[in-house]
Amino acid sequence: MISQENSSGTPSVEAAPPKRPTRAQPVTLRQVAEAAGVSTATVSLIVNKKKDARISAATRNRVRDAIRDLGYRPNAMAQTLVSGSSRFIGLVADAIATTPFAGQIIHGAQDEAWKHGYALLIANTEGNSELETDAISMMLEYKVRGILYSTWFHRATDIPAPLREADFVLVNCFSTEPGTRAVVPDEVQGGRSATEVLLKHGHRRIAFINATIPAPAKDGRLEGYREALEAAGIDFDPSLVLEAYPDQEGGYGATEELLKRDVTAVYCYNDRMAMGLYDGLREHGLSIPEDIAVVGFDNQEVIAAHLRPPLSTVSLPHYELGAAGVRMLLGLEDAPETAAKIYCPTVERTSVQALAPA
Repeated sequence: MISQENSSGTPSVEAAPPKRPTRAQPVTLRQVAEAAGVSTATVSLIVNKKKDARISAATRNRVRDAIRDLGYRPNAMAQTLVSGSSRFIGLVADAIATTPFAGQIIHGAQDEAWKHGYALLIANTEGNSELETDAISMMLEYKVRGILYSTWFHRATDIPAPLREADFVLVNCFSTEPGTRAVVPDEVQGGRSATEVLLKHGHRRIAFINATIPAPAKDGRLEGYREALEAAGIDFDPSLVLEAYPDQEGGYGATEELLKRDVTAVYCYNDRMAMGLYDGLREHGLSIPEDIAVVGFDNQEVIAAHLRPPLSTVSLPHYELGAAGVRMLLGLEDAPETAAKIYCPTVERTSVQALAPA
């Protein structure tokens, strides 16, 4: 401690900085060998799971007991050099960690990886190509088992050159290059399911407010809408398909045109658009679902579950996309070999109800 005088002349004492906790020393291979009464080479063969090594069952059990009792942890990097791969799976994404619901891809991939004895290395690049290259290179240096490459919205993508050096699967995106493995949402099925919710409740004149931005979701959700109408024996009416920017203002701005179409129900491209439509309908003195029923798409919880009334919607399967990507990467029996479209489940709430008999 240091003693010095303060302004009043009275000696003051500064407290000594707190001591850091003593760091435990890792158990060594030699300590395990001594405890088991064998050579370090024998311990190394057992730790590295060399099944063809001529070591008796009794000796193997004795070494494993010593490992457990001493708390020995094998050197993962050394094992990686021996085996040529690690127990890591990489996940490289452009903005997935900062979007409100797409982080579920990380959650699904992490849970599935852990289930099979792997840990996830995650790099969020924010679309920076230089950072993306560095992230993939780092993962290759760590000899990851493979890499999941994901985008925050469903779209076509170019395959980065360094990614080709790894075993990889595209998640929530796809490439037109033949043989590329990918898992994406089934947009057509999702659009069909959204429309079927309204048909089930007796609606026949159903509008669809689609997005203005070109994307697989725009085309797929429209196709699903048309398929559901056709299956119900309803002719497709192009005048009931409107387009708006896929956000709250877009949905609000589409209200005037929508009300000219004399519809009883509306299916919106996404939940944000439906939120804007709620505002527009209320300004016109209309109630949901009594006057017009509304269905969204995405199941963005912060929106859909908290609107009044809560919004019926179709959920994008982000968690399952991540999990399915890991299964495909590992070549598990329940995973398809190349491309998979993941089912989009319906979440029915109270923005839809049956029409009263005429």
